[in-house]
Parts: sequence; C-alpha cells; structure tokens
Amino acid sequence: MESPFTAAARERDAVFAEMSAATDRLLAEHGPSVRERLLLCLVADVCGQTFGPSFTAHVGAARDHGLTADDLRELLRFIAYDSGYPAALAALDRLAAVEHDLGLPGSTGRAHEVNADGAGSPIPKAARARVRALDAPFADYMDLQSRMRAGMSQLSVRERAFATITVDVLYQTLAESFSLHVTRALGAGATPDEVRGVVRYTARFGMTRAWRALHVLDGLLAERAVGV
Repeated sequence: MESPFTAAARERDAVFAEMSAATDRLLAEHGPSVRERLLLCLVADVCGQTFGPSFTAHVGAARDHGLTADDLRELLRFIAYDSGYPAALAALDRLAAVEHDLGLPGSTGRAHEVNADGAGSPIPKAARARVRALDAPFADYMDLQSRMRAGMSQLSVRERAFATITVDVLYQTLAESFSLHVTRALGAGATPDEVRGVVRYTARFGMTRAWRALHVLDGLLAERAVGV
C-alpha cells in the first residue's frame, strides 16, 4: 500500500515521491499491519512536531482505515507522557483543525476513566522499585502517569506498546524504558520478529536511529532467550 505520506509528496516533488514509494514497498514487506503503521506514523508526527502535509495525510488515512476520532485522541493522550505533554497538546490542536478541513466527524467524547487520585501503578514492581530508589518524587510522577492510562481500551495493549517503542527509537531512550516497552509488547503476544519489524519501520523517520535501536533490541532479545 502506498503511504499517505507518499501520496501527499506526489503533489510536491515527483522524484521524492518515487523514493518514498520504494521505501513504502520495502518496509511493508516485513513490518506492522496497515493500521499499526498509520498509528506509528502519527506517533512520529508528534515526536517530530511535523504537523503539515504528512500529519494531514496520516489522519485522513487513519480515518479511512477505521480509526475513529476517539481512537486518535486516545493515542495522543497515551503517548503524552513519553512524547511530552506540550507535543501532544499541539497534536490535539492540529487534529481538530485537520478533521474540520477534511470534513470528518470529531470526537464523540468517549474516553477512559482517569484514575488520578488512586494508588499504585501497572508498571512492574521491580521497575518501580528501581525508579523509587533513584528519586522518590519522580517515582510518584511515573506512577501517576501510568495509572492515569491504565483504563485505556480503544487501542490494544500491543498497539500501545508499539507506540511507546516508536517514541523510544525516535528519542533514542534505549535503556530502561525501551526494555519495559519491548517486554510489554512481547507480553501482549507480539513475536520478537514483529517487535523487530516495528523498530525497522521507524527507519522511515530516521534510519540511523533505527539502526542503533536494532543493536539494542538484539541484546534485549538475546538476554530474554537465555533467561537473563
């Protein structure tokens, strides 16, 4: 499938669009599903703050492939703690404008319950303990962020894990968070090859960052294989 990015590029530079189309074909052979690719493209737009033609094309294609206005808002709410709240807010603002320009229905208001005043966190106990030993107030912040997202259900755990892996690759946060997110994806039923495909797909948004992430992923998968 030709990406919406490539379709938008055809209006601006034919040679660039040809390069993009060839990239689409190769990455689609061994990568995430169409729906997953569209979600990851939107994640990359937020991380790169690229809210021009690519974001418009990705929103339109996502809606064409069954993702609702509420689904896209859940994605932006979900990645806000990794991409940063200001980046997510800019995306929410632009999303509403794109929906208006394309004549698409906006949000119905459907959302999950925000458990801001609760306790605990869905993050694994050992990881929480390491963060608390590092800085207790920061651990409280991390607990809050993860707890506020625990009730999300419009996107699958697998899709959410793939989204955070993409943020890690694009921001090169390839230590603790990357390990947690890879583990979450595998725990949600993704195979090692599927996780590798997600990392490989991020090459569209910066090849050298994906290259480095593949090295780190190899180490994580090797450790998992021997039970380290």
